[in-house]
Amino acid sequence: MKRFKHLEAASVEEAVAALKEYGSGQVMAGGSDLMGCLKDNLWMESPEAVINLKTIPGLDEIRREDGGLHLGALATLTRISESATVRGGWPCLAEAARKTGSPLLRNMGTIAGNICQQNRCWYFRYPDKLGGRIDCVRKGGKRCLAVPGDHRYHSIFGAVKKCIAVNPSDTAPALVALDALVETDRRSIPIDAFFSAERGAVSTVLEHDEIVTSIFVPNQAAGTCGAFRKVAVRKSIDFALVNCAAVVTMENGVVKAARICLNGVHNNPYRCTASEEYLTGKALTQEAATEAGRLAVAAAKPLMLNSYKVPMAGTTVADTLMDCAKQA
Repeated sequence: MKRFKHLEAASVEEAVAALKEYGSGQVMAGGSDLMGCLKDNLWMESPEAVINLKTIPGLDEIRREDGGLHLGALATLTRISESATVRGGWPCLAEAARKTGSPLLRNMGTIAGNICQQNRCWYFRYPDKLGGRIDCVRKGGKRCLAVPGDHRYHSIFGAVKKCIAVNPSDTAPALVALDALVETDRRSIPIDAFFSAERGAVSTVLEHDEIVTSIFVPNQAAGTCGAFRKVAVRKSIDFALVNCAAVVTMENGVVKAARICLNGVHNNPYRCTASEEYLTGKALTQEAATEAGRLAVAAAKPLMLNSYKVPMAGTTVADTLMDCAKQA
């Protein structure tokens, strides 16, 4: 790990000013992803400074307010998963937070850190100290090394600017399904527009000196139910092979509206819009859920080693929808 300055910010404004001063600086929330990035020299330019956000008061609040749920950027995954407020009004988000990592990582990890973490790929994250730097396309190289190499955990929906690394967040699909709004120090970003792996060695639309301050999750309409499922090698402790969140609003026994999101299958969280459109106006039966699962992966373009993810993702969508049906 290369040397850097460690700064403790007293306010968001102070943290932003430090990012402007140190062009390659990085902010630290829980630090669980950041420390791995620092140890492995992940970035093309090593950070001059790390700015600690945990010293800023008020960034970890969880509260119900007019219109929805306020989650401070530094609210930990443990607190979100155990919050009676979150579990009562937005249970799929609480479940997604509960399924993230190990208890230790949930105690450290924050909601903003979980959605802002770097995409996962062993070529992109290969540590310099083990034989030198591997320049994949996200680190300035000319091609994605996973395509001809080991891609068993990679995108089944093709590449984004040649890269097939997947977004690893468990809370991201829940926030997408819940139509959340990401608040930064300068703007409000709809969650559907927040993820942008095509920008290179970053996974969101955030500018370098822009900081997430909170996430707003709107109240759900009457008759709405939600669910989250995750498939991983070692249950919650591993990153997802596939995960899925679904939020369905029922009216008079049929689906009035649905938002379904897969993750672990593409560079960005993957909205299953064809499935959502198909379900609208239909009863949420096993047959309908199965067809929605099929439509969710109809556009898949798997490679040889990750084709198993296609039926896994389709089945996960169907199972998540049936979890919703049981609540209706």
